[in-house]
Amino acid sequence: MTKLSVNINKLATLRNARGGNVPDLLKAAKDIESFGAEGITIHPRPDERHITYQDARDLKNVVKTEYNIEGNPIKYFMNLVLAIAPTQVTLVPDKIGVLTSDAGWDTIKHKSFLTETIAEFKRNGIRTSIFVDPVLEMIDGAAAVGADRIELYTEDFAVGYLKGNNDAVLPYSACAVRAHELGLGVNAGHDLSLDNIEYFKKNVPHLAEVSIGHALISEAIYQGLEPVIKQYLQKLK
Repeated sequence: MTKLSVNINKLATLRNARGGNVPDLLKAAKDIESFGAEGITIHPRPDERHITYQDARDLKNVVKTEYNIEGNPIKYFMNLVLAIAPTQVTLVPDKIGVLTSDAGWDTIKHKSFLTETIAEFKRNGIRTSIFVDPVLEMIDGAAAVGADRIELYTEDFAVGYLKGNNDAVLPYSACAVRAHELGLGVNAGHDLSLDNIEYFKKNVPHLAEVSIGHALISEAIYQGLEPVIKQYLQKLK
């Protein structure tokens, strides 16, 4: 079964909107795990507009499943991750101030940088994943730089599927097959939702983990966290 990792950035955004500690991020992480999620994902950014660096540290003592920290491997982020030693770090090429992640790595152009960065994390026992577009050459490049996994950037699939283009999944299927052949684990995330996750899961082989935040938290506003998480788990079977 594909693991569900819940990105809790949006809960931090809600908390930060009023200050204080409502909603309680640490309690939410515990509850999400108790509802059946197999991982917690965070994406701290330099401006700390949602997840703060202290949140990242505090969650280390709370998360009992898989702890995944996403971000651009600038020096401060790398030091943070090395100090926390989560289950997985996902490298995302975010520009400073970007609203949300909008592109994967060019694993060929940035081969030297990624090779050095990944080696540092792996020396410290941290599984490393690279956020990539569904392009076969980028998958080959991810293997060449020593990544353990890729995370397929799924916005193009979500947009195409919403418009009725079921073939939008095909590049993802091909990349998942190539990644598996190269010994890479396959993760996916961005704009996956209850509406499209089952189709994606059925058509993308070797899918180890999906990271879902914005849609899941939005759906939970209407249905509640526990029922929504249960629906995702059912669709991922």
